[in-house]
Amino acid sequence: MDWSLRLQGVGNASAVQLGSAMATIERDGAPWLTIDCGNEGLSHYLAQYGEAPRALFITHTHLDHVAGFERLFVASYFDEARRGKVRLYVPAALVPLLHQRVGDYPNPLAEGGANFWDAFQVIPVGAAFWHDGVRLEVFATRHHWPETAFGLRLQGSVVWTGDTRPIPEQLAKYAADGELVAHDCALHGNPSHSGIDDLEREYPAELLARCVLYHYASREEGEILSARGHRVAKAGDVITLSEPTAAQAQV
Repeated sequence: MDWSLRLQGVGNASAVQLGSAMATIERDGAPWLTIDCGNEGLSHYLAQYGEAPRALFITHTHLDHVAGFERLFVASYFDEARRGKVRLYVPAALVPLLHQRVGDYPNPLAEGGANFWDAFQVIPVGAAFWHDGVRLEVFATRHHWPETAFGLRLQGSVVWTGDTRPIPEQLAKYAADGELVAHDCALHGNPSHSGIDDLEREYPAELLARCVLYHYASREEGEILSARGHRVAKAGDVITLSEPTAAQAQV
């Protein structure tokens, strides 16, 4: 099988022109698992695939990563073939936060008779979960507040950090099998996000060489990061991934 990572958006919350940070793991050119559901990212997804995502993993609940859920609800609820079947893999600690952010609006349909989560199959996850017969791993990151943001690993293939400060201790464990590491990085860091000086200080050269950077502030900032010798993601990029070494279910 051929595996790839398609970037729907690569910008931070203010960089609307870069698209909200969102990506899809593809298998044989088809969407397999989408990471997050930002507003601009969802628009890019719909333009690429012609339909809404059918399986998503949520890293955290800041609105640039979940603001597309109202549109996703409409697309899923009013399609009888999709209603209740769109899989949402949500770290268990995020379930109440996601409900507060996107699910707790009273009476989601003016006509009544619908609950927001009727449109989805919500699957709370812990340290790992199975999707389509493949085991993926989940790990905590350092973003804004403890236990509110999580990364994703498809072993041997790709690690998506989500929004985070440097996490060398986590990546020593969860990026130890040669994975591509899609990492939050801007030119300058802050208490919730990594800057390039942070990554260059905290990570060994071998790990940095496997990183592709996203969640930066502007095209100009991306060019500066690239000029410093780093791989910088752009919206629409499709990155070839190695075949996963992750456990697979025995059929």
